[in-house]
Amino acid sequence: MASARPRPRTQAERRAETRAALLDATVESLVTYGYAGTTTGRIAELAGVSRGAQTPYFRSRAELVGAAVIHLSELRVATVHERFSGKEVTVEEGLDALWEEHQGTVFDAALELWVASRTDEELRKNMVKVERDVAAAIAVEAQSALGPLAQRPGFHDDLMFALATIRGVTMLRISHGVSSKTLAERWRQAREKLVVILS
Repeated sequence: MASARPRPRTQAERRAETRAALLDATVESLVTYGYAGTTTGRIAELAGVSRGAQTPYFRSRAELVGAAVIHLSELRVATVHERFSGKEVTVEEGLDALWEEHQGTVFDAALELWVASRTDEELRKNMVKVERDVAAAIAVEAQSALGPLAQRPGFHDDLMFALATIRGVTMLRISHGVSSKTLAERWRQAREKLVVILS
């Protein structure tokens, strides 16, 4: 008996796939070529679509980057949600999850946008809003996973301090060119202090 033929994709599904491919290609371009080297032509090439096929989704680089900012924030929140959802975690486990969220291509792409936003007012407005939303979403996830500990007065401010510390330590990879081994040791040292602050 012949197997059933797969259902043809709808136009809406094809559009959603193309849009997702363009956003993923934007992230790839930011990581590989930097903000300055991220052009609509390069993004279309990485996504495997023609420039003409790209236009109905995003008419300019500004539109693409604006959508990529939101796309990156969704990826970051989804990573934390996956680690925290439906379970209780220790402060140590929670900090490690936040540390891991700041490693890899998603963080590197976000970093490119943060740097570029210093001199791009429109991008900066988008980044400030999105970063606030991401921090708020992470706080909700952490408070749910950490239980009563996260309900104490001042916990939210301490968590924001922890996130700032994590970003700062992560930046040593770029600003000081430290090795992975050294970076891991710096994180271990910072983690010990953050556990005391958050507990």
